[in-house]
Amino acid sequence: MERATTKLRRLLKEKDFLYMPSAYYPLCALVAQQIGIESAYVGGYVTGGSKAVSEPLLSMDEQVRVAGEIAQRCSIPIIADAGAGFGEPLHCMRTVREFINAGVAGVHIEDQLYPKRAHYHKYVAHAIPIEEFAYKIRYACRERDETDPDFVVIVRSDTCRFEGFDEAVKRVNMGAEEGADMGLLFPTNHEEAMQAPKECTLPLVYVQSRGNRDGRPLYSNNELQDMGYKACIDAQLWLMVSFHNAKKALEEIHATGSYTGMTDEENIAVRQGIEDAIGLEDYYAIEEETVEEKKWGKR
Repeated sequence: MERATTKLRRLLKEKDFLYMPSAYYPLCALVAQQIGIESAYVGGYVTGGSKAVSEPLLSMDEQVRVAGEIAQRCSIPIIADAGAGFGEPLHCMRTVREFINAGVAGVHIEDQLYPKRAHYHKYVAHAIPIEEFAYKIRYACRERDETDPDFVVIVRSDTCRFEGFDEAVKRVNMGAEEGADMGLLFPTNHEEAMQAPKECTLPLVYVQSRGNRDGRPLYSNNELQDMGYKACIDAQLWLMVSFHNAKKALEEIHATGSYTGMTDEENIAVRQGIEDAIGLEDYYAIEEETVEEKKWGKR
């Protein structure tokens, strides 16, 4: 059976562009898999949001556990947000090892201060010196090479907003020198978004940050591919759509006592879709062979 890491490497080699919607529980990734999407992403924002604590308060164990549960339940490779590596270079090595052992195919590691601060969500970046960041990426890649060379390490810089586009490009290219496989930065405008794939020496991942409040541009997948990006992380889509629609449904029930947002036929179809996604028919078949027909004496 092909390992998730090997599968991700193959997809990155064979595909011109890879779209990765964010998941924070297995059903999210199973739905993506069901409709033909070939990879998914476990972001810190959606994990922290779903746990109602925010990303900066997540522990390594929490993020590894969520990503591992998703990776074990679906057959598409999973990339995870490893934050700032959850510590110094030695901690980054353990972080990489734990994600590999959980079945995750790759991570990105950023140049934020650790522990991260809640002000990160107000776009206040606290970047560590580039020399310290280089050590983190170097030793993360060393652990990758020793544990699973197919594991993908993405170097991420958050410095565009405060230290400038050139500094972010410099840090991504430093990551290439230290052995990273891909790069990720946060262009603040269209010109920077267009220029980044030209100036970075690594294949770039674009973060589609829906609902951002600092004017970061959003693009279609076709536009990103034409600009030269190799992949796109859709960081908040499932969480935002779920929150928005569930809140509307609960508000209607609270106000009127009933819910009219879906017809009976749609409810039946959606419920069947969930059961199909989790493989409930397979469970029925096993029970029919073992306990429902009381065949214990006929084995």
